[in-house]
Amino acid sequence: QVQLVESGGGLVQAGDSLRLSCAASGRILGNNAMGWFRQAPGKEREFVATISWSGDRTSYTDSVKGRFTISRDNAKNTVYLQMNTLEPEDTAVYYCAASRYSTVKVITNEYDYWGQGTQVTVSS
Repeated sequence: QVQLVESGGGLVQAGDSLRLSCAASGRILGNNAMGWFRQAPGKEREFVATISWSGDRTSYTDSVKGRFTISRDNAKNTVYLQMNTLEPEDTAVYYCAASRYSTVKVITNEYDYWGQGTQVTVSS
């Protein structure tokens, strides 16, 4: 079993930055792609960003391209999401997830393990 714990959320103003972290522990599987998803109140969970096991491939949803950056440190079993120029529309609970695949994946059912989420609130 893999446990994922997110941290770094909070309340910020529009234009500010936050860095989310996701620490993995437990039975760490090899070759896992990792992803960040978010869910706003009354909306379905949506894909935000993903990174391959090796870190050489990334993919982002259009609304965050150029503002968010996903990265990973496999030695620390940690994945990051650097969020710059935050907008009120970015307000959501952000979830970290681990996929059974090694390459980038954008669909929720391609991920097997999920964290509890961290709240990000951006005020205008």
